[in-house]
Amino acid sequence: MRNFDFKNPTKIIFGKGQIAKLKEELPENAKILMLYGGGSIKRNGIYEQVKEATSGFEVVEFSGIPANPEYEVLMKALKVIKEENITFLLAVGGGSVIDGTKFLASAALYEGEEPWEILTQKVPTTKAMPFGTVLTLPATGSEMNSGAVITREETKEKLGMGGPGLFPVFSILDPEVIKSIPSRQLVNGITDAFTHVLEQYMTYPSGAYLQDRFAESIMQTLIEVGPKVLNDPSDYTAASNFMWSCTMALNGLIQKGVPTDWAVHAMGHELTALYGIDHARTLAVIAPSHYRFNFEAKKEKLAQYAERIWNITEGSVDHKASAAIDRTEEFFNQMGIDTKLSAYTEDYHGTAEEINKRFTDRGWTGLGEHQSLTPANVEEIVKMAY
Repeated sequence: MRNFDFKNPTKIIFGKGQIAKLKEELPENAKILMLYGGGSIKRNGIYEQVKEATSGFEVVEFSGIPANPEYEVLMKALKVIKEENITFLLAVGGGSVIDGTKFLASAALYEGEEPWEILTQKVPTTKAMPFGTVLTLPATGSEMNSGAVITREETKEKLGMGGPGLFPVFSILDPEVIKSIPSRQLVNGITDAFTHVLEQYMTYPSGAYLQDRFAESIMQTLIEVGPKVLNDPSDYTAASNFMWSCTMALNGLIQKGVPTDWAVHAMGHELTALYGIDHARTLAVIAPSHYRFNFEAKKEKLAQYAERIWNITEGSVDHKASAAIDRTEEFFNQMGIDTKLSAYTEDYHGTAEEINKRFTDRGWTGLGEHQSLTPANVEEIVKMAY
């Protein structure tokens, strides 16, 4: 196991009726900017719960943060923060709203020329405006980590940011919100969380036995409860385990002491930026091809995954590893997710070459756990995913 430091300061408030506790967590005399997306929270009752819990505070609202938090929209929110002298941000939504709020928390204190530099120059955020979250869509784990991904439509880019200043002060997780989430978004959440675990697990053996077991338990739980949530979103036991699995998949714990990959996400982000494909579905498109291309480097871990997750115990290491990739692709397909880019766009020819160029221009010359995956390799992987 590798050396590591681990600190996660986010307070989690989990369970039925916990949105009411919001009033206890907000700073006294705070002037709050409440951020949310397209308005679904006004149809499912969450908006009313939040408004009631914040009734003693001065609250300004900003709605319309899109599914991929867009820079120009966020810049409008940043203007509100400065004009209204906001002191605390409250994200009410899923990963997109929370990621957008993290950008705002950083940008509000940024002293550079343009906040987009935080992403293009990979400026780590060590100090930010304080913020909390009310999670409405489990998937990204953003409610308990310090990372975010922001889109800029003008340049067709989707870039990441992060730093120790971007942990939420608190996050409220009420599994009852799942009852109102459309099936497509639930499927995306399951896929997103499952792939988050794979990015931190599917590398090579590093002697981190407990970390492997943590990761495997999250995947096993998602496989078990995913169909139950899709069949009956009001099943509280399934919903609560689903929500907590999504949070645990990317709160920093399972990546400590182990090598991590994240090349699947790097490629997937480009597909979202270019074609607007749901983030989770881009991961399902890229992951099988990525593992097949990097088979020799990953086959020991793939075989372990085959045995422990899919109960594939017969045959050689190569056989089990190959079967595990096939079974993963089947899992995505069984939930209704296509795993080929051609299923999402007819304009896919030239995509691989474009992503190669983007990575080369950015200097992203070594991706993956060995930092050995070149832009040319990425081009091959994307072509395999057509």
